[in-house]
This record gives sequence, structure tokens and C-alpha cells, in this order.
Amino acid sequence: MPLVLPAAACMAFLAAQPASGGTASLPPCGKAEAGAAAVVEVEFRGVDGALLDNVRALSSLNRLSAAQDLDAEMIARLVQRAPAEARAALRPFGYYEPRVATKLEQEDEGWHAVITIEPGSPVMLVAQDVAITGPGRDERFLQRVLEQSPLRTGERLSHPAYDQLKGELLRAALGNGFLDARFTVSLLSVDPATLAAHARLTLDTGERYRFGPTAIEQDVVRDSLVRRMLRYQEGDWYSAEALLRTQFALDDSQYFSLSEVLPGERDRVAKVVPVRITSERNERHVWTIAAGYGTDTGARGTLGWEDRRRNDLGHRLRAQARASDVEDSVSLTYVVPSTDPALEKLAFELRGFDEQRADVETTGGTFKTALTQVRGRWQRVLSATLDSSEDKVTTASGDSTQVDRSRSLLLVPGISFARLPPDFLGTNAMATGLRAEILASTSALGSDTDFTRLNVRDERFLRLNDKWRFYLRAELGASVVGDFQELPAQYRFFAGGDQSVRGYGYQELSPVDAAGNKVGGRHLLTGTVELQRNLPRNLVAAVFVDGGNAFNTFGDPLEYSVGVGLRYRLPFLSVGLDVAQSVSEADRSPRLHVNFTPEF
Repeated sequence: MPLVLPAAACMAFLAAQPASGGTASLPPCGKAEAGAAAVVEVEFRGVDGALLDNVRALSSLNRLSAAQDLDAEMIARLVQRAPAEARAALRPFGYYEPRVATKLEQEDEGWHAVITIEPGSPVMLVAQDVAITGPGRDERFLQRVLEQSPLRTGERLSHPAYDQLKGELLRAALGNGFLDARFTVSLLSVDPATLAAHARLTLDTGERYRFGPTAIEQDVVRDSLVRRMLRYQEGDWYSAEALLRTQFALDDSQYFSLSEVLPGERDRVAKVVPVRITSERNERHVWTIAAGYGTDTGARGTLGWEDRRRNDLGHRLRAQARASDVEDSVSLTYVVPSTDPALEKLAFELRGFDEQRADVETTGGTFKTALTQVRGRWQRVLSATLDSSEDKVTTASGDSTQVDRSRSLLLVPGISFARLPPDFLGTNAMATGLRAEILASTSALGSDTDFTRLNVRDERFLRLNDKWRFYLRAELGASVVGDFQELPAQYRFFAGGDQSVRGYGYQELSPVDAAGNKVGGRHLLTGTVELQRNLPRNLVAAVFVDGGNAFNTFGDPLEYSVGVGLRYRLPFLSVGLDVAQSVSEADRSPRLHVNFTPEF
């Protein structure tokens, strides 16, 4: 009696003829004990890559091999199904007549199943007829899908490529307002005997829809402010992307905790789609805390507070305090949304500060007005700053100390540009990218000195593959000054430190005055070439070369350094360790640069 079940299973398996092109073998019946659980090791031979992945995914034997309740009868049934499942797995890749052989052996600790597959000759796509009819047949976004079609005549038939082309055509049509688009012809003809396939697709676009009226349901800010955040206007061609970008704009505004931008029931006669927006209010007051440590700054911390909605016009009020070894500051900023609240603003900032740059300590205050605008892919900021400050340079000579002070009052107009990514929606440009700023001051406006200052910075990542990439950085600064001695330190240039030329201290590279104090220069030139390698567990290794200097005359020598680094990055934590050695001054000791920034 104990051998009845396994014997029956073996007999059933042997009696079942394998499908065409397949063979099967089973170990001698009677070895297994009735009802005994078994572990099955499954081995596939003859295929690899995407074919192997799909065979494994569709194999019942592979999916259930680790099950605890497998017995001899169940294993036999699963092996019996293997050839048909393997053929089904290969068919999407153009292999319609594979040969599949199965072999099942009992081992001391379970079973060993071997499935050997000979894919055979693939079916080739010999012809394809893909057409677009209707009013949208010449639209560029549909023609672009055809130009980038993954379906290739003369190559092995690929069902995924055929399905991908269908999906991309339909998504492009529906996403751009052709909401009645449908395939009038959708046929993939395959003749396994001749190894030939023919794909036929015809997409009828139907009429194109436009945006209808937008209903707004919220009581947070004025509806007129919300309407200025819409990325479309009534009467524009309907666009799913425009709805999504509107959703992003509302989310980024931080006025709302939740917003939904949904199309309504389309009017098939008028060919319009109404839109409904619902939003819930966000917390009005928010506190931010950040702390960290850097070789440049020492221990540092930031405490911030924001009133996101001073009124229903969307005005904001921000207060911030920063403290570190090189900067202590407090600021109060009032922000008024501008023409496009998602991208543009008018800000008024009052700031007091005490900063250390090399051997110069600067204390003062500023009142700044800045208008942020977006023109195409460029963010432009027009500003005017009233700056009152005092520079202090302390010189020690023997037992005596001399303190030189210089006060200045400047009115500094400025303009800056930042290159924006294609789908940018925030109010500040990204931290990396091309930035340029021009500041100027003249005695004609009541300033104590005349100067013009240009600063250009660019940062790029050049991706080589999934693991390797280059980080490139360059910065150029230049100034024209009437009397350099009267120019405040905050408008001079310094180099050196974590974000400049590593291997040197923070703002250590600078021209010196008659007493040997580092007081900053007229011009700046720095650059970095860094090769980064992604490692497991959110680690990144790097090797780099830095170069640059701050100077008064172009042509003065630059300083260079080389080094290695290791970074650990999480959404709430960033830790960086770099060790850099000066090449220009070989007798210098290597310098460790540390940056630790948790955020709360």
C-alpha cells in the first residue's frame, strides 16, 4: 500500500506523451515514499538571457520547487507540464518550434529536474504595415513613435516589440487629445512552417479634443492664484502631460497637503474635456532643522520657520538662523508670488551676518529685493541690494596686535541666470548646472566704491554606465574695481576647501596684503575632474583632480591637488570623506575633508 501513490504518479507521467519535439524520462518508480515532501532542484539548459528569464517565469515547476508540500505525484505533474510552458515562454521571442526534453532524477535529498531546450530557428518579421489615419496622422508626436519603433523588418520576431509599438502609439494619441483613437487593424500573422511573420497595425486617431472649463474646489488661497499655476488654458489642445505638470505645480506650492487634477467626462459633440481640481489645505506654519559638520565650516546648524500663507494671496514669511565657525547669520524674507506662482516670485530679504573669509572678518547687514522670472529654460533673477558692512583684519606683530577696519555702504544691482532642467517646476534652480551672476556698484548711486563682478559656475555629471560617472566642475570669477582696497571682502574671490580646491583649507588660496594677510583677489579660476564609482549599500568611491586659485592678475600660477574619496548617501543623511594631497606644494601634508549632514 505505501507504494501505490508514487507508482500511480510515475505510471501517469510515463503514460502521458510529451508534446511534439519533447522527450521525458523519470527515475525508477517505487523509490519515493507516499506523501513524502521533497525538494526539487530545477536546471534549465540551452537558453540564456531574456529567453531563460521568461522560461523560468512561466515554469510552474520552477515557481513551486521550494514548496514544502511537494510529493512525487505533484512533481511528476509539474514535469509533465514543463515542455508546453517552455514553448509558451519562447513564442514571444519568435521561437515557435523548440525541442524540449525533460529529465527527472531522485537524489538523496530530493529531486533534480533538468529541462533541456533547443530553441530552433526563429520566426523572422518579413513585413510590417503600420499606418496612422485620421486628422492626427501627421502629428509630430505620432510620427516620432514610428521613427523610434522597436519593430524591425528582417529581424527575429518579437511579440514584446509589437506590443510596445501598439502601446506607445495609443498612449501618444490619447495623451495629446485624440481621446477616441483606436486600432482599426491589429494583426500579427505568423507562419511557423515558413518561419515568417507579418505585422499589421492601423491607428485611427479620431478628432482631437481641447481643454474645457476648469472647476476649482479649495478654500486655501484665491482661485485666481490657483489658475495662474495651471499649465494649460481653456481652449488649448488636451494634454495629459499638462494635467500632470499642473499637479506638480500645485504640490510644489506647499499651499496644499493634497491636490487632485482630474479630467471630467468628455463632450463628444463639442470635443472638449472639462477639468476638476480639488485641494486640501496644508499646515500653515512649518519648522526646519538641519545640523552637520564640515571641514570648511566646523559644526554647523540651521533653524528655520515659515508661514506658508500670510494671506489668501499666497504671500509667505520666512525666518532663518545659521551658525558655524565661518558664518553666523539671521534673515527674514517676505515672498510675493509673481505672474506664474509656480516659477516666479518677488522677495524682500533683511539679513544680518558675521562671516570669516581667510584673514578677514566681515560684519554687516543687507536689504535685498529680488525678482525671479523664467524665460524658456533659463531662470533669471533681477536684484538690488543695499549693503552696509565692516571688514576687520587683525595683524599680530610680536606682542602687539593691529586691527585694520574698513566700512562700506553699497547699492549693488545684480542679474543672475541659471539653466533649468526640461520639466523644472520649483522656485529655485537645481544645485548643479550652469549659473552666471553679474553684480555692479557705482558711486553715481551713492556707493562708496565702483566695481563690476562676474561669476560663472558649471557642474555636470557625465554618466558612463550604471556604475561609473564623471563629475565635472568649473568656476570663473573676474572683477573690474576702481579702488580694490575699498572693495568689501564679500565681493572678492577666495579659493580652497571642500567645494573648491581640496588639499587646501577653506578660502586659504588668496592674494595677501603688505602684512601677509590673505584678503582675497580680483579674479578666480577653479576646476574639478572626479571619477565616481557606485558601490553597494549606498556607497560611492571617487578619485579626483582639483586645480585653481584666486589672484589679482590672470596668468598667476594655479594650485593643483589629487585625492580619493568615499561618500555615503541616504535621503536623510549625507557623509563624505575626501583625502587630498597638494601637487603644487609636495611638502604639504595630505588634508582630510569631512562633510556630515543629517537633515530633520
